[in-house]
Amino acid sequence: MAKSSSQNKILGASILLAGIATAAVLYKYATKPKSSTKSLPADDKKDNTPKFSTPSKSIPSEPETPLTSNKSAAPASDNTDASVGEDTTSTDDFMAELHAQIEAIDKRGKKLFKEKKHLDAAEVFTEALDLINSKVTNATKYNNLNRQLVTLMNNRSAMYEKGGLPDLALVDCDGILDVEPGHGKARTRKLRILESLKRYNEALVEVCALQLKFMQDNRDKLRLGIPVTPPVPQQKIEELMTQILPGVIEQTLADVQKKHGEKERPLPSTHTIMQLIQSFAGYNAWMATAARDGGIDELTNKFNAASSDAEKVEILLKRGRRQAYHRKFEECTADFESAYGMLEKGGDELKSMLDSDVYARVLEWTGMCRHLTYDLDGALKCYEACSDADPTNAEILVKRAGVKMDSGKLEDAIGLFDTALGLDPTAVDALLHRANLRMLEGKPVEAKTDLEKCIELRPNHIFAHLRLATIYMAMDDAAGAKRALDDAERIDSQSSEVHSYRGELYFAQGQMVEAKAEFDRAIECDAGNPTAYVNAALAVMNTAGAGGGPPDIPEAIRLLEKAIDVDPQFHTAYVHLGQLKLSMATDLTTAREVIALYDKGLDYCRTAEELKDIVSMRILTVAQVDAASALKMDTLNMQ
Repeated sequence: MAKSSSQNKILGASILLAGIATAAVLYKYATKPKSSTKSLPADDKKDNTPKFSTPSKSIPSEPETPLTSNKSAAPASDNTDASVGEDTTSTDDFMAELHAQIEAIDKRGKKLFKEKKHLDAAEVFTEALDLINSKVTNATKYNNLNRQLVTLMNNRSAMYEKGGLPDLALVDCDGILDVEPGHGKARTRKLRILESLKRYNEALVEVCALQLKFMQDNRDKLRLGIPVTPPVPQQKIEELMTQILPGVIEQTLADVQKKHGEKERPLPSTHTIMQLIQSFAGYNAWMATAARDGGIDELTNKFNAASSDAEKVEILLKRGRRQAYHRKFEECTADFESAYGMLEKGGDELKSMLDSDVYARVLEWTGMCRHLTYDLDGALKCYEACSDADPTNAEILVKRAGVKMDSGKLEDAIGLFDTALGLDPTAVDALLHRANLRMLEGKPVEAKTDLEKCIELRPNHIFAHLRLATIYMAMDDAAGAKRALDDAERIDSQSSEVHSYRGELYFAQGQMVEAKAEFDRAIECDAGNPTAYVNAALAVMNTAGAGGGPPDIPEAIRLLEKAIDVDPQFHTAYVHLGQLKLSMATDLTTAREVIALYDKGLDYCRTAEELKDIVSMRILTVAQVDAASALKMDTLNMQ
């Protein structure tokens, strides 16, 4: 089917680049635990982070004024510049004369600016800069003169921007930032120009640099909760990410697909596979059949002794099913692919020698294995052939609909669900999985109707009760959600999913201690359930530490790492783990390790939807690390 319930639980998390002085990237404590379906939007808490004022769209009303000459403009060291005499009085006189010349040139530049002759003004500021460079070999040795250089370059940059020469303006901005990395006006102008040139990734780095500098300058106030106004609004980040994301997602997906090539994708975790196959009404029937077919060793001996391909195909069906019975899904997949390969090679002649049910079941199981490895075209080919061989089987139509859902063809999926229910109005599989589709579409009322019908037909359908609890939670009906979960627990009190969902309900009500206890119970019931680890980590992050201190971040990190251990394809765990590790990073080397973590997560992604969250966090992390490097900071941590 489209996704297992654990894969569908999307945890809402956001990155905050200002507001708390503990890190440059902060974990949003109000994060909601993974909701039970992608169609039910996360109920994000209000962001109380200080919002930034939008950078000015215009340059200052007039250029900055260079420093005036004074007797304090002495060299910064005892090594007097060669072009200036070694006598101190001579040096002072020289500097005073140079400052006077700069002031005179500056006045001409200002006059041209007021006349809106921006490029003429830029030439005049260039004249002043050339004068300094011709008179003094190393102006950086003189504090006031160095500041004049920065001011003149900033003024010229403003003139270039106004005069429609953005590339020259950027050159001056970079020149200023080489000397003074924290120069706010140069960075703001650079951000504005880069954005106008649609160089959005570079613009994002400038946003991060402005924010990191702001946090560095105001860390004491931020720590004390004193209101301050940051230089760039959060909205600016969102605007830039909107421009950056589509192209990066497309390219990343292409890179991942190219990297894997024709190589078979790894199977999901055992927990995920079991959630899928147990959701179908036929689960108990084929499990009973597998138990009667004999052990794996016995079936292997029969296969080795088989004299015909038809006999071998039938034994492979039985052994593959028995492998699934023992949750050996790699071996299960290998057996069904071998059987399918023999069918293709044997053609109609071999097909005619097989019992029709054996033929159909090989196609069905091969389709499921291919769907699990995200070979959607291969899965659909098998399922469609199976439908031809077994045209009244509603469950096959539902599985075909699942492939269509994962392909993004929701209308096709609806058509297949309707056909299945036309064949069998009591097809609970169609009702359950169509409800999943309705949840993806954001239609909880229609989903609720399907689930209630499903429960009416099959009162002990635990997945229907769990999905119904999810809908009630999305509708803020805590009482309804509790009733649905109580019904599910009566069916199976040892279900990891039941305890994980109940933990979500407690979490939504702000009862963190109770939520964490349920998530821990979910882990006890099934140590392979990645959702339980992630949700437990979120409960930890929303619980004050000893003595009312900060949350136990190391414990949250441990739980998230465990989630990835049990299910390397659990994408949400990478997002949260990366955010927490970045918030704890004490140097940029450690911060870069977070980028490597995101790259690992991306390697398991199969769709643009799966990529989106990790790609978003990776883009922001790279921008912050680059911004910190540009500011000559050695850490993102503001403590």
